[in-house]
Amino acid sequence: MAPIVHGLEVDYYNRIGFVYLDIDDPANETFKEMLEFRYQPQLILIDGDGEVLHQWIGPKPREEFVAVFEEVLSQ
Repeated sequence: MAPIVHGLEVDYYNRIGFVYLDIDDPANETFKEMLEFRYQPQLILIDGDGEVLHQWIGPKPREEFVAVFEEVLSQ
């Protein structure tokens, strides 16, 4: 997933911010609970108000992310 996500980060630079959490870091336990972490990889699209807009669990093709990103950005 890393090549896909890093590629998306480049493609959506200045339009979508990407934040990465180390799930093995105990300091991130609160975030894992808040975001209901279940499986790696788990990617979550959150708006500026902290609302979860979409969530992907498990490996997904690039096109699935692009479709959601474009829909959200067009609103």
